[in-house]
Amino acid sequence: MVAGETSGDLLAGLLLDGFQARWPDLRAGGIGGAQMTRRGFGAWWPSEKLAVRGYVEVLRHYREIVGIRTQLRQKLLADRPDVFIGVDAPDFNLDLEADLKAAGIPTVHFVSPAVWAWRADRVDKIRRSVDHVLCIFPFEPALLAQHGIAATYVGHPLAGVIPMQADQAAARQQLGLQADDLVLALLPGSRHSEIAYLAERFFRAAALVRRAHPAIKIIVPAIPALRTQIEQAAQAAGMLAHVQIVSGQSHAALAACDVTLIASGTATLEAALYKRPMVIAYNMNWLSWQIMRRKKLQPWVGLPNILCRDFVVPELLQDAATPQALADAVLHWVDAKIFAPEKVRVLEQRFTKLHEELQRDTAKIATDAIQNILAG
Repeated sequence: MVAGETSGDLLAGLLLDGFQARWPDLRAGGIGGAQMTRRGFGAWWPSEKLAVRGYVEVLRHYREIVGIRTQLRQKLLADRPDVFIGVDAPDFNLDLEADLKAAGIPTVHFVSPAVWAWRADRVDKIRRSVDHVLCIFPFEPALLAQHGIAATYVGHPLAGVIPMQADQAAARQQLGLQADDLVLALLPGSRHSEIAYLAERFFRAAALVRRAHPAIKIIVPAIPALRTQIEQAAQAAGMLAHVQIVSGQSHAALAACDVTLIASGTATLEAALYKRPMVIAYNMNWLSWQIMRRKKLQPWVGLPNILCRDFVVPELLQDAATPQALADAVLHWVDAKIFAPEKVRVLEQRFTKLHEELQRDTAKIATDAIQNILAG
């Protein structure tokens, strides 16, 4: 298995639960993170090595990433696994899967590359690279079938992990917050490059929000490897003394908050499953942005908006993601909570319906699909 970042590590960990229940003697190894290693996975390289987003950022790490892929390919061809599962990270996994499939090793890709949102040109590559795709969104298998790609809808694992109604009071107690606090969660990303481009502007936006609501509590979950970088960004924005940075606990932060300012990515879906109002933002290297926006196929970037087929929450991207604009969008939700709670309730109902659509026994359905592949 190869999982390329924090979200992939979480998804792969949930898969491993299903595999180990079906195959108690399973041995699994490759590239993974903490959630996978907790389940006995042999991480030959840590998933953080692949946690790079953006064309320019990837180029900076190109030689190291290609070197890892070459070594992993050699290892897998020498000691052939019964099945290879690439978890997301398509830029890394699809090329590796193509070589393994050509050598007769069954290949499965978990989380269909978003050919319906970005880079439709990937369809041919997916067909060449994988025997089966495990899809986390219900419309994907039919779309892939049009291109001759076998796929199974397994639901989204997070929809089974995150409760339909989160216990906000318990989450606040866990984080040392009061039941009646006004709480803003800042989630500026899980990659070094995201923190570099987003964290300081998030903190500057939070300072403007705090000016309007001095009593607001600001919680910032940080993976340990990024904590120092996040603290430096908070310091640069003059906000280090006014925020609570916690190690991990992103789900607790989302359960506890009233609104979140959040980097585009899997975390936005987590926020939707927690039924939280949010402001989605993204910023990257200018050249990477110019390339990416030309490959965009839909008007939305954030997963909650893509899945709801509407701008149910605001998206502020690249030059639009100024501290003032971010703060204004956050304050819009804060004002709605206080003065127009019906608007928040409508959003919560929309996200509840989405949660129900994504909730399946993912580990079992995925395990059944892989068992069928192994049976030939």
